[in-house]
Amino acid sequence: MLRKIVTIDPEKCDGCGLCVPSCAEGAITMINGKAVLSADNLCDGLGACLGECPRDAIHIEEREADEFDEVAVEQHLAALGKPAPVHQQAPRPPAALHHHGGGCPGSRAMSFDRPQGTTLAVAAGSRQSQLAQWPVQLHLVSTTAPYFQGADLLITADCVPVAYAGYHDDFLTGKAVVMGCPKLDDNSFYQQKLTELFSKSDVKSITVLKMEVPCCGGIAVAARQALAASGRDIPYQEVTIGIKGDIKE
Repeated sequence: MLRKIVTIDPEKCDGCGLCVPSCAEGAITMINGKAVLSADNLCDGLGACLGECPRDAIHIEEREADEFDEVAVEQHLAALGKPAPVHQQAPRPPAALHHHGGGCPGSRAMSFDRPQGTTLAVAAGSRQSQLAQWPVQLHLVSTTAPYFQGADLLITADCVPVAYAGYHDDFLTGKAVVMGCPKLDDNSFYQQKLTELFSKSDVKSITVLKMEVPCCGGIAVAARQALAASGRDIPYQEVTIGIKGDIKE
């Protein structure tokens, strides 16, 4: 059928991933470092993702496409472990399509000050987070975010903060951080995104935190390959965390 549907220009897309969480139907995914439409029948054509793209790579076109299928969307989201969306039956107002500064509230780049030095007790039995930026997922961060400029970068396999109790105090303090899972995600995307990050930002050191399980080594491989591809000479180290929470090396 002839209908309106999202189109993504691969030449303009820089792989920032801001469009992915903005699509309630889960119709957009990342493949080889680029945003792509997973399937025509998952896209409602309303364009909630338009205002999230800082590169103006996403547009609405009218072409022959499979009819939007809410049942297929529900099945797709269920497979991803996400709840079904409440579909709007009319186009969203312009104000909802264009956010100042780009990005949905959950994935806009933010920096905030944290106390330096030792852990600060803020309440009985609680500790001060050392996270000083948002977002942290490799799929969502912008490689030109200001918090990467001149930063000590911590690349973290996302199981590490659960396994290692001292993650914030021993590793995160004073660093910018990105996180991902090489087992569940496309490691070639990680390599491309990190290459761009190392090339565009003035990162002054790199620390990779990975788990001892073999599949977790992929995030370190991606980081090493990205560093080589960037052509930069940045101090680099890897730390392996055991599944029982100890430091292996």
